[in-house]
Formats: sequence, structure tokens, C-alpha cells
Amino acid sequence: MPVSVKGSITIHGQTLSITNPDKLLWPERGITKRIYLEKLAALSPYLLRYCQKRLLTVIRYPHGVGGMSFYQKNAPDPLPPFVQTYTQDNITYIVLGGLPELLWLGNLAALEFHPSLHYIGSDLPCEWMIDLDPTLEVEPRIMEAASIVGRVLSSLGLISVPKTSGATGVQIIIPVKPGVTFLELRKIGHFVGRFVTEKHPGLFTLERLKKDRGDKIYFDYLQHFGGKTLAAPYTPRARPLATVSTPLTWAEVDQDVTPTDFHLLNIEERLSRLGDLIENVAPQPVEDIIKQLK
Repeated sequence: MPVSVKGSITIHGQTLSITNPDKLLWPERGITKRIYLEKLAALSPYLLRYCQKRLLTVIRYPHGVGGMSFYQKNAPDPLPPFVQTYTQDNITYIVLGGLPELLWLGNLAALEFHPSLHYIGSDLPCEWMIDLDPTLEVEPRIMEAASIVGRVLSSLGLISVPKTSGATGVQIIIPVKPGVTFLELRKIGHFVGRFVTEKHPGLFTLERLKKDRGDKIYFDYLQHFGGKTLAAPYTPRARPLATVSTPLTWAEVDQDVTPTDFHLLNIEERLSRLGDLIENVAPQPVEDIIKQLK
């Protein structure tokens, strides 16, 4: 997907104007907008899978990482004719339909993609996601914490997939069948969170206020809620090393990998070798646990 010197590309019949293709977006990695758009195109089969048909929030960095940024929920005006929108709660969201829309957003220096946890027009979750959120900016115990939660989920008969947030945390994804509610999943989340905090009180906390957490890792089951967002699998992150939110194997978690191991300059090779680690996990029997908790 070459970007011409004049700054235009044609994707799926749509011609996009590319402004400032040589602007550095991740200076420490030497990643220009031109390179970013090429990497977005490579990520698109995976990233789009977890953003399509959802309400999309992006974070834009017009001057690249390190510069000012802003969250964008409302679609900007004017819009290209191929970009669709959906209005909910007086917000007109961009509907990320395919590669042209993705690259259009990339040209606007949208460096992060945060979709809703439910599909457009639905109030039911697409999957269950547990967010492990470190209080410390550098947290060497994050993979240990993820491994503990993974083992608890496995003891409940649930297969899960950990992923780096691309920042400091880890999310754990459990595919579910349609029909399970956010409330039901938060109840299971609270059950698991309470269990791990009681077993490992020096590592986990359920305290929502950061100032009251000390150095503990917050087991966030409340973020899984209608109207909330989390970083999509395979979204780039506006961090200095151009990290990507990357699904992991549990063996990698046990090897204590770090979020900075996975970034825009090596993610293509990983995906060509491993593919999407989430895609082939069947919906898990969370209904059985819900019944027992009742």
C-alpha cells in the first residue's frame, strides 16, 4: 500500500488524500505517517475484527506522540462520503466499516482505537473482559498477576486469552455467547476479583480510587459496562515505543514478556506466524458459573 509523494492512495475504490506523509508520529521509533498507514493496513484484518459494528472512540495526536492529544467520539465535519456514522446518546460515532475508514482515521493521526464493548444497537457484551490495571507506571508483577487470574479462570472451566493493553496493563478476554448481560459478567468478575485479592492481598486490590491502592494492581471488573471502552486488540498505542495491544499465549505470560516487546515494527511477523489468538477460542460456558452464583 504505497503512499505517493503527492499524498494520495486509492483503497477499495476510494481515493484518500494523505497530508504530511513524512511527519514523525513516533519519533523514538522513526515511524512517519507513511509508515504508520502501511502498518495499519497490515493490522487491518485483525484490528477491524474488534472494531467493526461497534461505537468507536479514537485518540488523536495531530503532532505525534508527545504532542497534544484529544479523544474523539463525535465524527468530525466534513466527512468523506464513504464514512458511515451512528448516533447514540447525542453522540455521532464513526462506524469503522473497512480499510478506507481505518486509513482515513490514520491520516487524521488517530493513533489509538477504543471500541465499545457491545455492538451498535445492542446492550449486550460482545465478550467478557477483565482489566488488570497497575497503579505503578512500571509494574514488574503484571504478568504474574495475569497468570494467577488465568489459572483461576481455568479452574472454573473457562479458556481465556490475555493481551497487553499496549500501555502498562493486561486485559483478559473470555469469549461468550450472545445473551449474557454486562451485569451477570460483572458479578462473575467481582467473584473472581474478590477471590484473587483475598489469596494475594499484596498484589491485587478492588479499590477503584488510585490514590488508595498503594502499589497494588487494580482488578477492574467494573470497566466491563455498557458505554465503556477498552483498547481494542491490535490497536497501536501512543506510547514512545509504538507498542501494540497484543494477545498473548499463556506460555508467554509465564515467560514474563513485557508490553514493549510487541510494537508496530514487529507485529506483522508475529501475526503471520501466530495469527489471531482470540479468533479460534469458542464461547465459554459462563452461564454455568452465573447459575451457581445465583
